[in-house]
Amino acid sequence: MKIRLLVIGKTEEEYLRQGISEYAGRVKRYVPFEILEIPSPRNISSLSLAEQKSKEAELIEKQIRIGDLVVLLDEHGQELTSTAFSKFLNQRFLSGARSMSFIIGGPFGFDESLHKRADFILSLSKMTFSHQMIRLFFTEQLYRALTILRGESYHHD
Repeated sequence: MKIRLLVIGKTEEEYLRQGISEYAGRVKRYVPFEILEIPSPRNISSLSLAEQKSKEAELIEKQIRIGDLVVLLDEHGQELTSTAFSKFLNQRFLSGARSMSFIIGGPFGFDESLHKRADFILSLSKMTFSHQMIRLFFTEQLYRALTILRGESYHHD
């Protein structure tokens, strides 16, 4: 199964880019993995919050492929432990799906159209983190889940 991480805007901080690159490289040892940075809509700051989310949703929906399992990373989603996340991934691998897209929206969350399109909504914490930092946290958790599935020693219970 191919896994993609779709994000709105560029990762601005160098330390985050370095960490994301490190974990993305590790993930690629297990599965085909791609991070797609979708440019923010033009003149976004002049739009209302609803308009911003709608424009971002349009751009994201253009990148979702037919047959993709779509998982939104949203603070209001379901929380999973690292072990439960590895089981979640394994179930999707066994389902025969060809690709899965995890999506991190802009700073104001997702438009309702994406909530309706999603197959699952995942929260990484009850705390709120910047959409920039979540990129690193998610990539590390994806790597951790893959090592759990392989029985490797990265994760300790």
